[in-house]
Amino acid sequence: MATASEDSESTYEQFLDHVRRLHYVEDAGGVLNWDQQVMMPDAGTPARAKQTSAISTLHHDLLTDDDLADWLDELDDADLDPEQEAVVREVRRDHERATRVPADLVERLSEASSNALPVWKEAKAEDDFDAFADTLEDLVELRREYAAAIDPDRDPYEVLFEEYEPYLGIDTAEEVLTNLRDALVPLIDDIADSDVTLADPFEGTYDDDDTQHDLVETALDTLGYDWDRGRLDTAPHPFSMGTQFDARVTTRFTPEDPLDALGSTIHEFGHATYTLGLPQEAYGTPLGDNRDLSVHESQSRFWENHVGRSRSFWDFFTETANDHLGTDATAQQFYEAFNEVYDDNLIRVEADELTYHMHIIVRFEIERDLIRGDLDVEDVPGVWNDKMEEYLGIRPDTDAEGCLQDIHWTNGAFGYFPTYTLGSVLAAQLDHHARQDIDGFDDHVRAGEFGPIHDWLTENVHQHGARYRTDDLVEEATGESFTAEHFLDYAEEKYRALYDC
Repeated sequence: MATASEDSESTYEQFLDHVRRLHYVEDAGGVLNWDQQVMMPDAGTPARAKQTSAISTLHHDLLTDDDLADWLDELDDADLDPEQEAVVREVRRDHERATRVPADLVERLSEASSNALPVWKEAKAEDDFDAFADTLEDLVELRREYAAAIDPDRDPYEVLFEEYEPYLGIDTAEEVLTNLRDALVPLIDDIADSDVTLADPFEGTYDDDDTQHDLVETALDTLGYDWDRGRLDTAPHPFSMGTQFDARVTTRFTPEDPLDALGSTIHEFGHATYTLGLPQEAYGTPLGDNRDLSVHESQSRFWENHVGRSRSFWDFFTETANDHLGTDATAQQFYEAFNEVYDDNLIRVEADELTYHMHIIVRFEIERDLIRGDLDVEDVPGVWNDKMEEYLGIRPDTDAEGCLQDIHWTNGAFGYFPTYTLGSVLAAQLDHHARQDIDGFDDHVRAGEFGPIHDWLTENVHQHGARYRTDDLVEEATGESFTAEHFLDYAEEKYRALYDC
């Protein structure tokens, strides 16, 4: 006769096998999404929409399966070790949310998102918000329906935010955004009043994509990207996706500013190196999965801002950049050019480190009001432009450089944007502690030795997968609670020195 312990072990193994299949199906959907954005011809959309819809429905069916519910109930009273408890916690949370959402709604959401992509692309290319308005209205309604299915008695935007950051809370996000707005606006104003003009070593345009492609490819080599488990492509909106066995990055090229592609590539490298650093033996379970988007964004922002935008990086990388671009700039000139604070920046992905967060606040406030029913879709362009003028002092001339610039709403990803700022804040916190733990941090960067940084991040963040809640992972990695203090200190010190203000 089997003992209670043996019964629990058998139940857990059946449960884990099911969880792995869940992850495999989800990852297959991710590859289809990558292909649609990078490789698929535009005419493939009708079939791809059906394919992704089928994948989403299958994933939903597996997540809401009665057997899974029974195993979760049985494991409630089982004697599990901490890692097993973490797996059960994460799956239970996803299962409980999914069981409240009808399968037909999941299918409609997936199909609507796939069909929305080419509509958004064309609307953006034609600078025609009206051509996208009905599609956006449908996505907003579907997401409201989704939030109401999960919890009809809570703020729908809060419910959606928890899709991307389940543990820090919307109150934390709003507090951080408010604190950064209050602290950064005076700093940005002081910079605008400064007489300092930062260097611009670029002349003309860099229209040859091969030149920029070779530069960013060399940067990936230098930083330690594993080409056996990755690849580099272009996409209208740079992104990274994959698993610890296959983590791909994309970028895009701007003829007037080759540092734009370099920055976005290093950013996506940060995402990919987190994914590649997840434990391989745990693939298919929460222990081998990332800890949601705030932590994911902290890794991309860490590499982009605290490494790529540092003076020590340019002490190392300047000769390489000059060789590829045909420039004759100094390390200080590259450093200044890569950290200029723009007074006329309209595009979020091209924004500097400081004004970037004003872009996030604009999007956060608009999508929150859309989901709550406090803003009509037809009013989005005007409200967007008004907020850009209020927060950044600039007003878009077109919707293509305004409310049509981001892909997120096309994917139905309402609630995603705050994680960008939360991730930036966490990146600064991780950087502060990494510099305390790694002797000669800047000396390593200056010598092109990035191994110690990879090792620190793997030990303190990557190897844990989703074992810890976000707040617990921050405590585990840094010995303190999540805080914006380090980001604000970093921003003040760096930019007041650059602009002598």
